[in-house]
Amino acid sequence: MTLSVHVRHHVGDFTLDATFETEGHLVALFGRSGAGKTTLINVIAGLIVPDSGRVVVDGTTLVDTDRGVFVPKHRRRIGYVFQEGRLLPHLTVRQNLLFGRFFTPRGDRYGSLGHVVELLGLGALLDRRPGSLSGGEKQRVALGRALLRSPRLLLMDEPLASLDDARKAEILPYIETLRDEVRVPIVYVSHAVSEVMRLATTVVVLRAGKVTGVGPAAEAINYASSAVAEV
Repeated sequence: MTLSVHVRHHVGDFTLDATFETEGHLVALFGRSGAGKTTLINVIAGLIVPDSGRVVVDGTTLVDTDRGVFVPKHRRRIGYVFQEGRLLPHLTVRQNLLFGRFFTPRGDRYGSLGHVVELLGLGALLDRRPGSLSGGEKQRVALGRALLRSPRLLLMDEPLASLDDARKAEILPYIETLRDEVRVPIVYVSHAVSEVMRLATTVVVLRAGKVTGVGPAAEAINYASSAVAEV
């Protein structure tokens, strides 16, 4: 995946002014809370229209304010996994998994419910409702729902932040499987050194709204260690 970003956006007193171009199967946006990671990932997702700039994913322009280009979020074919699962409480796990699939044209769909269920170990959960699931189970369902949208890009905004250590340990191998076997490009937001070192192929370091480093995980983490502490 080639990701090219040059955006500027004001939110209150905060200014995101981020420019980078990178390749990698799992690109981590890394920095302290408040560095601009979520604002940037929401620009990529189409949830925020930047004040100015351009976003291009694998040659497809999603945003170009100079040319008046802004692809609506529902046409970007992007899967999004939030800090919390955000599952629909009145639907079963099976129904939650299939919910996003209806928004993808048939000709663009890939994979199947059975494959995703096997990949994420969801078989025993299909008839349950979200209220009966653990935090780790909810995040696995959220991952499955995002995959069943047949995305060309998967965004993950600190998906382990709300989980305890045991649940994090449960989820990490599934994210590694997505990275290595499913081959859907991933942009992963985190401020945790251990997660980034384990998962990322490329790291973009953010500090106070600006990109301060881009490179392989070990190199970028070493560069950022004096500025960013794991919380």
